[in-house]
Amino acid sequence: MRARRKPAIGPWLTAFLLSGLLGTVQAEALGVLRYPRAPSGEEYRHEYALAQLQLALNKVGSHLQPRPSKQPMEQERALLSLEEGGSVDVVWSMTSIERERRLLPVRIPLDKGLYGWRIALLRADRAQLLRRVRSLDDLQALSAGQGHDWPDTAILRHNGLPVVVTSSYDSLFRMLDAGRFDYFPRAVIEIWDEARHRSDAAITVDRHLLLHYPTALYFFFSPHNPELANSVRRGMQLALADGSFDRLFMQHYGANLQQVKFAERRVLELDNPLLPSATPLQQRELWFSPADLARQPGGQTLQQ
Repeated sequence: MRARRKPAIGPWLTAFLLSGLLGTVQAEALGVLRYPRAPSGEEYRHEYALAQLQLALNKVGSHLQPRPSKQPMEQERALLSLEEGGSVDVVWSMTSIERERRLLPVRIPLDKGLYGWRIALLRADRAQLLRRVRSLDDLQALSAGQGHDWPDTAILRHNGLPVVVTSSYDSLFRMLDAGRFDYFPRAVIEIWDEARHRSDAAITVDRHLLLHYPTALYFFFSPHNPELANSVRRGMQLALADGSFDRLFMQHYGANLQQVKFAERRVLELDNPLLPSATPLQQRELWFSPADLARQPGGQTLQQ
């Protein structure tokens, strides 16, 4: 009886698989760790994550050096490239059930959960827009702007909040300025830097409201590269143990967190249906609390 022949792999698929494999091998041979390049003028948004990544690599004595991809990459394109073994080796992004299914997360929140603490960017001529918002019902009368593939979009909609979406991060600021939506929720550790760098839009930071939902910003790695994920995890654990992770976090964000004035804002709690069950919410040392602002790691009081 003649054995059945297995279907041949098409030449285009063979080339695709080989290009991904060769890209990973080449990156390791050159001693580089490729991450998604930021658009020109937005490199500041990567400074903290890159500093934590380099710290983790240093802690385990790795020779790898973080280097940007050749071209800028939007979030979903970067995640897909990572999953397929393409042009990046690491991506940092908000977690979700779907992302943890596709990729390998290092479950140490880079942001200490602060991507789930959100303040609204507003048009400058509508600075008091949220002054009288007391509940999610009040907020349902207004529309938020978000990226079409961001987990935040699904979280806001799950909580009954209208959302206007676009595929371009950069265009969200122009859309807010043009009145295409009412407010743009941003993480408390990014909002002031964004407002300062967007001189092309007449926007301001809301002073009245905080949205909060549990989430985490993780380093993600390819499921085909568990050794790299484990190496960065060990480095981050060492940095947490000796306090250098928290010192780096406060160096980058301590001043921004003082600007939030948590005690002066109303907090609206939102449910996050995308939060994976494996999220280490019980590990208190991994998460921010407003009480943490009283002292820096090492016991030194923050300057007001």
